[in-house]
Amino acid sequence: MFDLPVMTADERKAATKFRKQLLDDGYSMVNFSVYARPCVDWQRMRKHAERLREMVPEGGNVRVFFITDKQWLEAIMVIGPDYSARRKVRSPQMPEQLEFW
Repeated sequence: MFDLPVMTADERKAATKFRKQLLDDGYSMVNFSVYARPCVDWQRMRKHAERLREMVPEGGNVRVFFITDKQWLEAIMVIGPDYSARRKVRSPQMPEQLEFW
């Protein structure tokens, strides 16, 4: 998950580039500033954390968590009553990329 500065046009451009890089690197968007990517072990997570260090825009703040497949599957999702009315996605689901775990 991350927090990026977006006060200027250049900062917004850098933030958009960062999000696109995440998607290109196999991440799935969970929320606008929360992305998930499957990693089978700590070594692979460290590898991707190094990639993030190279990609993060100036002034950005990125947090990386390693969550087991069991923890991901047992997460509780609370959705407001009119969520689907305001979103294109009718019912949020786990990205297919993570379902194989």
